[in-house]
Amino acid sequence: MYIRHFGLRELPFGLTPDTSFFFACSSYQEALNTLLVSARNGEGFIKITGEVGNGKTLLCRKFLSTLNQGRQSGNPIGTQDQATDVPSVQRFITAYIPNPYLEPRSLLLALAEEFRVTLEKDVDQHMMLKGLTRALLDCARNGQRALVCLDEAQAMPLESLEVLRLLTNLETEKRKLLQVVLFGQPELDERLRHNSIRQLRQRISFQYDLQGLSKDELERYLRHRLVVAGFSGETLFSKNAVGKLHRITGGTPRLVNIVAHKAMMLVFSEGRHQVLSRHIRDAAADTPEVRRDWLPLTLALSGVTAIVLFGIAWMALQ
Repeated sequence: MYIRHFGLRELPFGLTPDTSFFFACSSYQEALNTLLVSARNGEGFIKITGEVGNGKTLLCRKFLSTLNQGRQSGNPIGTQDQATDVPSVQRFITAYIPNPYLEPRSLLLALAEEFRVTLEKDVDQHMMLKGLTRALLDCARNGQRALVCLDEAQAMPLESLEVLRLLTNLETEKRKLLQVVLFGQPELDERLRHNSIRQLRQRISFQYDLQGLSKDELERYLRHRLVVAGFSGETLFSKNAVGKLHRITGGTPRLVNIVAHKAMMLVFSEGRHQVLSRHIRDAAADTPEVRRDWLPLTLALSGVTAIVLFGIAWMALQ
């Protein structure tokens, strides 16, 4: 690979949602702030939507790590801090379900496993719900907050969404016993319009639509990931390369990473040390999901128009 060639410690544009590469652009930071504020206020349902490749999974992982920064999550619900032998006040007990395409029983089993709730073998759905309810009440008594994040929530069956709503019905005089964060593609909004889950839709107190990177943010995004990966040079991507990269990807982080990685491979194969516009063009040719770059066509049409107008003016003067 090109790691040694560019003086890097690791690949800067991988597709794995690594929180060490998290870049706080305006959209990401606003979404993260929305999540943190609503979670700490004890809201029931929170919804984050975004197009494919806009970084929802990375945001979810960053949110969970920030929420319990300095403390480990995942202890059994209702347990106490071993170091102090007293309840951990306002501590979040978190669960993450990456694939919520689960029918109600499987969803309850997944939640019980994530929260380390012990259930008897072959227990029915009613007893599972009862067991989780008891565990959530123990959590509240110990000053803990239970929160679950569901990624790709647009794939969740309506019946399973209703089970989640039933769990969030539980509350103390001050707050909900379980908070739910739904991360999904725009299709999640269409799913939530279904009449059978209108009660859940009304309980979404905070929501945010995650956007892609602007052109200015893209330049800083590229520099940020390179620095995290160990790059110590000045400029690796030329200004024209950044502009072309933004036009063909629309600022979608996943597409940016794919094209940037391929472009760096091309630069490495030539023995050069700067990504130019032509490297982005050649990398894009092998990436089906990118957009067509409209700028060259616009410039060409402008040139033709100028020539035609000049010709008309010259003929009029003759």
